[in-house]
Order: sequence, then structure tokens, then C-alpha cells
Amino acid sequence: MSNTDVKSEQPTHKLSFDDFKAIVIEDYRVAVASRFVSLLGRKEVLTGKAKFGVFGDGKELAQIAMAKVFQLGDWRSGYYRDQTFMFAAGIISVYQFFSQLYAHPDVDADPSSAGRQMNSHFATRMLTPEGRWLDQTLMKNAASDISTTGGQMPRLLGFGLASKLYRSNPELAGMSNFSNNGNEVAFGTVGNASTSEGVFFEAVNAAGVRQIPTVISIWDDGYGISVSNEVQTTKADISEVLKGFQRDENGEGFEIFKVKGWDYPGLCETYERAVKISREQHIPVLIHVTEMTQPQGHSSSGSHERYKPKERLAWEQEHDCVTKMRAWMIESGIATEDELAAIEQRAKEAVRAEQRRAWADYNKTLKKEVDEAMALLAPITDETVLLLLNELKSLAEPSLREVYSTVRRVIRLLRGTESTEKSALLAWYEQKQQINRDRYNSHLFSDTVESPKHLPVVSAEYHSDSKMVDGREVLNACFDANFSRDVRLVAFGEDVGKIGDVNQGFAGLQAKYGEHRIFDTGIRESAIIGQGVGLAMRGLRPIAEIQYLDYLVYGLTVLTDDLASLSYRTKAGQKAPLIIRTRGHRLEGIWHSGSPMSMILGSLRGIHVCVPRNMTQAAGMYNTLLRTDEPALVIECLNGYRLKERMPANVGEFTVPLGKAEIVRAGRDVTIVSYGSTLRVVQEAAGELEKLGISVEIVDPQTLQPFDEEHVCAQSLRKTNKLLVVDEDVPGGASAFIMQQILEVQNGYYDLDGQPRTLAAKAHRPPYGTDGDYFSKPAADDVIETVYAMMHEANPKTYPALF
Repeated sequence: MSNTDVKSEQPTHKLSFDDFKAIVIEDYRVAVASRFVSLLGRKEVLTGKAKFGVFGDGKELAQIAMAKVFQLGDWRSGYYRDQTFMFAAGIISVYQFFSQLYAHPDVDADPSSAGRQMNSHFATRMLTPEGRWLDQTLMKNAASDISTTGGQMPRLLGFGLASKLYRSNPELAGMSNFSNNGNEVAFGTVGNASTSEGVFFEAVNAAGVRQIPTVISIWDDGYGISVSNEVQTTKADISEVLKGFQRDENGEGFEIFKVKGWDYPGLCETYERAVKISREQHIPVLIHVTEMTQPQGHSSSGSHERYKPKERLAWEQEHDCVTKMRAWMIESGIATEDELAAIEQRAKEAVRAEQRRAWADYNKTLKKEVDEAMALLAPITDETVLLLLNELKSLAEPSLREVYSTVRRVIRLLRGTESTEKSALLAWYEQKQQINRDRYNSHLFSDTVESPKHLPVVSAEYHSDSKMVDGREVLNACFDANFSRDVRLVAFGEDVGKIGDVNQGFAGLQAKYGEHRIFDTGIRESAIIGQGVGLAMRGLRPIAEIQYLDYLVYGLTVLTDDLASLSYRTKAGQKAPLIIRTRGHRLEGIWHSGSPMSMILGSLRGIHVCVPRNMTQAAGMYNTLLRTDEPALVIECLNGYRLKERMPANVGEFTVPLGKAEIVRAGRDVTIVSYGSTLRVVQEAAGELEKLGISVEIVDPQTLQPFDEEHVCAQSLRKTNKLLVVDEDVPGGASAFIMQQILEVQNGYYDLDGQPRTLAAKAHRPPYGTDGDYFSKPAADDVIETVYAMMHEANPKTYPALF
């Protein structure tokens, strides 16, 4: 008898009892094997072989049921409790699970992350070695997991929305390696406690509004670490809270199911019906799986006996899903006690064998370098080196850290000496440094054949009759040309559709290209960005708009935890060429004149940061980004949309290279580096400085990530020997980053003949009004007086003090 709240439809095909028995027995084998993986994995952590462990015990049966209906082409956006699903779906193996637990830095051993993520953070590799897309319809796709609670929910929207767009837009019919007519379902899994996060409610609301084909499973074991549902959720029951989302005669919404996590037949029945609805009708579905357990507690860092009462622990033992399935199989005559005992023993032996193989292979990598290091240290005739060598030999299982720390100590000890032994050690160390950089530091960006750095530069062309137009018209023409050129492009955000965004960059384009390509969203920044991530990973080219730069903070967790780290944490196994379009810098008022560049630079490494000074530069950057495959944030100048610019004849074709600075004014006395709106302020100041006998050279880096890869700033500094950095961030913000790049990375320090200076906004947000702007952000007067003071310091006779 099923304990599910739904009634099963008649099956479309009949199984013999023997076939049914074989399926059930195989499911039980997977459940038992996964449980033993959890138990053994925890032991490996507690014995010191692994650093930390988080496991999926107690969730086995629901995940097996989900795996049964997960088809080729489908997507999973889950979290670190989904190991049984990954095993049952055949996406990862037990060997690969343990390889990740040991942090094996090899893609073959740990295809999810090459040892970069802690265990149970799963991903499928969906790119060729050159970085081109594999055929997603032939794969079971899993987006790279993140630890952020609920952080898997925003991108789930994009995975599901892509299916909707592939089905509804006939222009995408040729993209058969990404979709089979939109039949793919996006599966999301989330813990019950994480449903308290705002990103969960944003995603659920957005999925209901657009009727996105998602199946969201909530694994409910009653706790979020030590905090019970009574504290986490109204009514202590998330599906009760979400009843208003249930579709009915009053409108579209979710189909909501509730089923117990230990009820194997009920789970299989529920998932079969739920996924059929979502796949065929493109309706979002929520499955609340209750009465789950977590036999080992939250993770290897603590015990759940500290916070669960004895009654709860006893209940969990009785309602353990594997135990329940075992009893049901015996009662139903599917298997005998002896048959199940034999299955359990074989499963344990198989898991143990794979764990040992994973540990042995990991140690082979270590042992090779340990042996090489020892062989190079042994000939060195120094007592201290001998002591260090013996310490290394005494370690039963030395880590790479211990190996290289020893080698580096020896190199320091041998300073000032020369020998063939030292030279050999140094050569080996340098060679291994290259290998270790690849292991641990590579692929902040995917660096594929479609990287922006490989795109040919096309200059903007102007004719004698090129018109002077508002800057917004340049952007509009650029977007129009690109949407005409590439059917994969989609753009969305608040007010982007009907009115063409608040500054008219998309004016008239929804009417021209349709609501399936340019559309409005609600006010939900994390959902907007997550939707873009998912669409980009499914082969589309999204532009996700955040209306103002100040609002970027509401989507920052998705940007920093998911998008920015995606290439790195998968070692270029996944990519998401999403463009985030926003506007900021100078305007008026605390909430609409933001320039939080230091926040962006500190949190978004792995995303290109483009800071165009005008709309023509912005258009060239969009042309670059829409032809390449790496994520970027483009920050347009809020006060530039109505400034006049010449319309390029090739407005949809010319490109602005990323990481290439431009000298916008040549000079001899002071190098001023600025970007965005303050660059125009600097240009205004340059004219008056010229009248004072001071010639400034103005450098626009154009992008802050990457920053001036050809070292134009340092070359300018060699000529002027004086440096001023001007921007609108807080003091010590982006200006400090720019200074570090010029003085340290570009070695500009050696060319200074005076103190380098920065000129930034005040430490507070700018007050409202023209006067508020003038007294809180750099004005032309501030630039003039700062430069003049620098010249006074160098030559007080020629430039007497102003104050």
C-alpha cells in the first residue's frame, strides 16, 4: 500500500514479476552501496585521509526514484546530499566519489572538479578539451554544485526556461545538440532548511509565473544542522506554506506532491507521475519528501546526538529508508533475508574495493613526487637538509604540502651557495610549479578556442555622413544588429521588454524579435542572474539586465558563488557565457549613483568587468562578448545615454578587445588613469590644466578584469613619472586595485619620482542633488587641484601653492 498523497495512473506497460523483482533488487543494491559509501567516507575523514565529509545517507530511496525518470538531456541543479542519485543515474562512480573525497587533482579521477571541491559536489563535464560544447541531449547533465544554501535554485530557472524556449521558438530548431524540442526537465533538489532562503522563494515564484518545466525535490529530514523545522518554517511544513502555489481553476501554478522518504513504491509512483506532467505540459512541480532521516548527522564535523532528543533518534532508526525497504521486500516476497544479506555483503565489498583503488591511485600521484624530491635531497651534503629529509621519510603518507614545504625550506637553507645538486633541485621545483599551477590555480576563465582573447579586433568605421546621435541609440542599433545576426540571443530583466529598458537600449526590439527573445521579469535579481546562468549553460546567449548597479548586490551570491567560480571549480568542465548588463556611476542620490567597484573586483574574479566610458565603447564590448564564450559584467554610464556620439557604420560588427587600455589623451607631465564617468571629468580637467602649463596623459583601461594586459599604464608612467588614479569608488577601493596592478604587476614603482596619488569619492554614499554629487564625488576642480599639487611638490617655483 502506497503512502503517497497521489494516486497512480495505470502503467502503460506491464512487467513480469521476475522483471519487477530484478529492478527492485538492483535499486536495493544501489541504496545499500550508497549507504556504505557514506559510512566508509565518514571513517576516512575521521582517520585523517580526507579533510571533511558531507554525505547523502537517509536520502537514498527518493533519489533512486528520481533517477528512474531522469532522462538523457535532462538537467540536475542539486546540492551535496545527492550522491545516491548520481550513482543510480550512472553519472559518477564510487571510485570517482572517493577520489573527490581525497581531493585527487586529476580530471579522470574526479571529473566533477579535479579535486577542487569538497566531496559530494558533483558536475558533468560538458566541454571538449578545446572548450566546445558536447551534445547535451546525449548526456545526463548535472550543473556543478555549490555549498551556498539554496544557491542551486536560481540557475534551475534557466535550465527549465531553456526547454520552454527551445519548444516555443522555431528559430532554435537547428540547435539539436542542446535540446530535443524542449522535452528536457530541470530537476532541482534542496534541503528543507534551505527553503528558508530568499533565493528559494524567488525561484519558486519565477517558475510559477513563467510555467517553467522544473521538478523541485525537497529532502526533508526535519532539521537544518541542529535547527528543527519548527524554527525554520511556518507550520513546520514547507508544502503547507506553498499551498497557494498549487495550480487550480483560478490560475496556473505548481503541481505539488507530498510523499514519505521511506516509502519506495510511493516514491516511484510519485516521481513517475510528477515528471510526466512537467515534461509533457511544461508545468513546474514540487515534491516534498518528508520523514527522511540523516543517520550520521550533518557532516563529519559533528554528531547529531548533541541536538536530537532520544525519541527522535529512535524514530529515525525505525524509519530509516533502507531498513524500511528491506522489510517491505521481505514482506512482499521479493527477496528473502539470506538473499538480501548476500546483496549487502557484495555491495560492501565492491564499495571497499573502489575506495581502496581510489586511495591507491591518489597516493601514486603523491608517491611519485615524494620519491623524486627525496632523490634530489639525498645527495645534498648538509646536516640540516639531512634532518629535513629524514623527517619527510618518517611520514607514513606525506601530502604534497609537506613535500614542497620541505623543498622550499631547503632552497632557503642553500641560499648563497652553488652546486649541481642545488641546480637540479631548483630545476625540478620550477617544473613542478608549472604542474601545480595547472592543478590548483588554472582556469579562472575557461580559456577555450572561443575566448575573447582570440577574437580579431575590428575597428569602428565612420563615414563623412555618420550622424551624431544619443548614446542610447548606438546601443539600440548594436543590440538590433546582434539579435538579427544570432538567434541564440535573449535579453531579459525588469522593464527590458515592453518599454525597452529604462534607458531605451532595447526600445522597439521586443516588437521586432518577439517576447520569447526579449522579455520582462519581476523584481528578483538573484533569479534574473541565475536564469541567465542556466540559459547560458544550455547553449543560449543571454543578456541579463540588473537595472542599476546598486541593485547588483541582491544577486551577488549567484554571481560570486556560482558564475564567477564555475570554470575554476570544474577545471574548465563547464562554462556559462552570460552577459550581465547594468548601469551606474554618476547620477544623483544614495541609491542610484553607485560605483561599488571594489566589491565587484573582490567578489567576481572569473567574470570580465567592463567599464566603458561611453556607449560606443559599450557597444564594441557587447560585440566582443556576444561572439565569445566567457561571462562578463558591463557597467554603462548612467549619465551617458543622452550624450551625443557618432553612429559607427559597422555598429554591430566592430569590437573592443578586453584587457586593452587606450590612451585617450597624450601628455608629458602626469599619467591619469580613470574609467567610466570620471574619465569624462578628467578630460574636462585636462583642458584647464593645459592652461596652467600642465600636460596630462589620460589612460582608460576600458576593463578592470582583465586589466591593461599590454601595460599601457606603465609605459605612460615611464614618460611622465607621476601617477594619479581617479574613480568613483570609496577611498582605497578600486583605485587601490589599479595602483597595485600598475606599481606591482607592471613594475611602475621604479618609474615614479613622486608619491602616487588616488582621487576617489567620499567614504559615504553620495547625497541627492547636483550639489551632493559635486561634494561627494571627484569633480573637475578636484582633479585640477590634485594634479597641480603633484606638480607643486615636484617644482614649487614653477607651480606655487594654491592654498
